[in-house]
Amino acid sequence: MRPDALRALEGVAIILHAGDVGGPAIIAALEAIAPVHAVRGNIDPPEAFRAAIDTTLEGVRIHVSHGHEVGSPTPERLIARYSADVIVYGHTHRSLVKTIGTTLVINPGAAGPRRFDLLPSVAVLSLPDLGVRLVELAR
Repeated sequence: MRPDALRALEGVAIILHAGDVGGPAIIAALEAIAPVHAVRGNIDPPEAFRAAIDTTLEGVRIHVSHGHEVGSPTPERLIARYSADVIVYGHTHRSLVKTIGTTLVINPGAAGPRRFDLLPSVAVLSLPDLGVRLVELAR
């Protein structure tokens, strides 16, 4: 667990994890900050987490899934499949914040071991105003 990821999440009310969790120690470290709701990624055991989370927080409808269920996830493919105000996904490990129509699509990137020559990152979403802050982590 990257200490800078934990620092970036300090003070949040809830953590939504978009999969490829990496094991129970990661969930335990995150739960020391806030309640964690995680979905399974393509590297997680199928029994470990739900495939998706659909919830409403502060009047905002949020869908969380890993994204691999749509093949190569793009904001357009995810919006075609899910109806929500905010869609959070992972899988590509590439951070992204994009609004299409009235839907905000967020990929927080990956906070684990660096892969694909991408900078590790997390995202912090503020509700109900839908402000998003991408936080790059140390290499």
